[in-house]
Amino acid sequence: MPQSDWVWFFDLDNTLHDASARIFRKLDGTITAFMCERLGLDAASADALRVDYWQRYGATLSGLVRHHGIKVEHYVSATHAFIHEGAVSDWVMVTRGLARALAVLPGRKILLTNAPAPYALRVLAALALSRAFERVIAIEAMHVHGALRPKPSRTLLRVAAADVGVRARNAILVEDSLANLKAARAIGWRTVFVSGFLRPSPKVRIYRPSFVDLQVKSVAQLALRYRGLS
Repeated sequence: MPQSDWVWFFDLDNTLHDASARIFRKLDGTITAFMCERLGLDAASADALRVDYWQRYGATLSGLVRHHGIKVEHYVSATHAFIHEGAVSDWVMVTRGLARALAVLPGRKILLTNAPAPYALRVLAALALSRAFERVIAIEAMHVHGALRPKPSRTLLRVAAADVGVRARNAILVEDSLANLKAARAIGWRTVFVSGFLRPSPKVRIYRPSFVDLQVKSVAQLALRYRGLS
């Protein structure tokens, strides 16, 4: 099949930039503080619940909406306000050559992120990638049949593919999350695992499972190796 028919769905954090270095630590703190205030929890309990919801639903926000009736807009404004304060470069680790690497890839490019849209657009601007994607699908747009369904929801992935007019066999998910990649592979998408920004630990091993078609350390490396997906 022509590679020009491909549609690449890119994640943002820890895929296009190193979010673990600075920005995730800041976000963990602002989300935990929000949960302490809104749910009346101490810091340790809020932090544990934040991680639990992220592991169960793919996004902490999903658990807060489902179990506590939190409004998406309230969560976004409270937890991501820092990205609008001061220089974005204080938080975003910029890698040179990203726009050129993306331009090498044949086909269309969509940003598909569980992050909120204002944050995603600000980070893309800091990375000089505002023109690299024809569309940004952020968590505010991930409602399916009235319910919030972020990645790794297979239903969300099917809806996203239908919305941009691509068949599953021509869709490619580029991600750092194995759970999201597994869901994409289950519905017939190709999958690319970006592992270069992940921090291995005794509890987390970085490996390539069977549902990953291609593993790379960075988008720059993907630009050199994408033909292996054919």
